[in-house]
Order: sequence, then structure tokens, then C-alpha cells
Amino acid sequence: METAVRLAEQYRGGKLENIHFGHVCGVDEHGQVVYRAGDPEWPAYMRSAAKPFQAIPAFVHGTPEAFGLTGKEKTLMTASHRAEPYQVEALEAMMAKIGLGEEQLICSRSHPLSPSARDEMLLAHKPKRRLYHNCSGKHMGILAYSKLRGYPLESYGEPHHPAQAEVLDTIAYMADYPKEHIHVGIDGCGFPVHALPIKHIARMFLKLACSDLIADEAVGRAAGDIGRLMNEHAEMVSAPWFICSILLKDPNIVAKGGAKGVYGFALRKERIGFALKVLDGSEDAWPTVIASILEQIGYSNPDTIERLYALAPKEIRNDGGAVVGENQAVFKLTSNQ
Repeated sequence: METAVRLAEQYRGGKLENIHFGHVCGVDEHGQVVYRAGDPEWPAYMRSAAKPFQAIPAFVHGTPEAFGLTGKEKTLMTASHRAEPYQVEALEAMMAKIGLGEEQLICSRSHPLSPSARDEMLLAHKPKRRLYHNCSGKHMGILAYSKLRGYPLESYGEPHHPAQAEVLDTIAYMADYPKEHIHVGIDGCGFPVHALPIKHIARMFLKLACSDLIADEAVGRAAGDIGRLMNEHAEMVSAPWFICSILLKDPNIVAKGGAKGVYGFALRKERIGFALKVLDGSEDAWPTVIASILEQIGYSNPDTIERLYALAPKEIRNDGGAVVGENQAVFKLTSNQ
């Protein structure tokens, strides 16, 4: 905590009410830290920010094509979906094509994360489903890959499973970080989850955005396809009202967040990758912090920045619409360029 910086603050009636501490790191195509606030070496669990990379082995071996998945269905392999009706329709089609039963998913039965979808389900007294879990697309992707490769299906979420071992190898490769130094825990959905320094997470996202940086041709093609699909079908990655899909509307950006405040994104034209960790685990600070990063580096697309501020306005209003406070980023990036 002693190396963290204040990233964002909220004021109410002129008095400081909340502080979000954390770390930000930006790297260039050589893997060098070019922007920082806090500690680039801070280790963070990637959580769902790892999903695009967890999908790479399946893409390398042609799993989506083997099961005839559409572009939208492929994108769900990278997604933290909100179980919007259009997403559930695609997930059900995906499950049928792969030949899975919903009970084969180890993620828990859940309500949709979409408030409207959840309310509709509750009003209709419909039960929770594993398909509604925001990680179900990732799980089906690994199950499809395991089925294609002849790997066991029952243990697909275990760290020792061959598909999970390949995911760990892929994360180490994309991060340019020794596999033996990656700390492995268990995520909320039951999958292995990987912790590594945020500068290496930033490196991963830069490679996802600029796949020409990847020496392995098959991995490079897979990463390029995944990044392209995330932009083309941004609405599948989270939802049109959530930060990931909003950032992915910008074709220059590849982005994905994870639970407990971790976020990664990269800029294709500028060839810079960023990762950040909000130490209190808040996702509320993401739009403010990322908008400030883009402003501080002079990003050329103001529409993207405006969309972020629409998610987290600088003015804090009460339920009646009156301005009662302000929300602001307070960190300054140190540039090594």
C-alpha cells in the first residue's frame, strides 16, 4: 500500500468523502515502462481480464471453426457477459453446437448481471441458470477445446487439467514473464486465476492489440482474431452500457476488466499497453481513471473520453438531479518517453 497513489477522489459538499488508491502502468512495444503512477511491479490477479488470453489455445487449434461458431459466439469466449437476452440466445446456440449440457458447467447458477434481465427473470419466477453466469462463455470455450483435443471434460476447471496448463503457458508467453513466478489461485467461477505484475499485464494487452509483436505465428493469428472480434462484437464482451463494450467501440482500443479493480487496455496506433489496479477493488473508478490516462497522453479520439465520462460524470448528483459533489482523477502519470 505504501507505494500506491491516489487515483480518484469523490467530494460531497466540498468535503473529501472517498479515495481510491492504486497503481497504473503503461508499456511500449519493447516492454519498457513509459508511463507510471504507483508501482509497475505491483502483482495483481487478472481475474476476468485474463479471458481473451484464456481463449487463445482454443483459437490456435481451430476450436471455434470445428464447432461452427459465429463471430458473436466466438466473442463470448472472451466475455464477462451480462446475460442480456441476445447474449443468452447466443450462449444457448453455442451450447447446442458444442453438444454440451448446462450441468457440465462448473460455474454456479446465477441471476443475470443485467438489472433489466434479472428483474424480468425474478418477476417471472424463473430459476437461476449456470448459463446466466458471466463466465459461462469462457467455460464453454474451454469445454469445447477439451472436447476437440480429447481432454477430460469433468475436470476442465482444475489447475492440473491439460487445457488449463496450456492457458498458463500462454499467459506466461504473452506476458514475457516466467511461468514459475505466476501465482495461481482460484477465481470466483472455479477456474485458475493468475497473478503477475501489472507491467506484464500491460504487455499482454499490447500484444493482443498489436499481434505483430508475437513471434509465434499461430498465437499471433489467434490473438489478432480475438482482438478483432472483441471490437466487431463489443456488445457481447460485457453490455452496451458497461465500460468494456464502450471502450471496444473504439477500433483503436482492445480492453477487458476483471473483478476487484484490475483493468487492461491497449492502443493500436500508439502501440502502448496499460494496466491498472484499484486497490479497494472498486470498478466505479475505472472510467474516471482511464479517461484521465487517455487525456494525459493526448489521446486523439475525444469521443471515447466523453463516453467514459458519461459513465462516471465529474458532477455527482443526488436522486433529484441536484449537483452535490464532484468526482475527479487526481494522479499524474510520470512519463519515461
